[in-house]
Amino acid sequence: MSRIKIQRGSGNVFRDVGFPPAVAENMLLRAQLMSEIRTAARSMTQAQAAKLFGVTQPRLNDVLRGRIEKFSLDALVNMLAKGGRYVAMRVGKQRNSRRRPTSPRSRVNEPPPSRSLEPVRTATASG
Repeated sequence: MSRIKIQRGSGNVFRDVGFPPAVAENMLLRAQLMSEIRTAARSMTQAQAAKLFGVTQPRLNDVLRGRIEKFSLDALVNMLAKGGRYVAMRVGKQRNSRRRPTSPRSRVNEPPPSRSLEPVRTATASG
């Protein structure tokens, strides 16, 4: 029986499966935003959630099914804003490009590695 080689992941599954670093980072951010939308929509019907996020039910269904290629960061941020959420962004230098936090939640809640930008509040249609 042969041994299976196990390699530690980078914390970004998209990088681990071969996407270029910039594309992988963009996809990870979109996946995190889509996860927030899925979490918020969990307690309601798709029609109710679609109305809350200001999209059609088929468009919401694309989010719930993880069709990441159909959404830009802007579209996802706008959906969250319409749903009463805001998105905070942190920018900093990577300590080590091979090691990344293991979960999106830890990345959101940990203090930034260098300097932090103030949360950006996205204006909603009502104000």
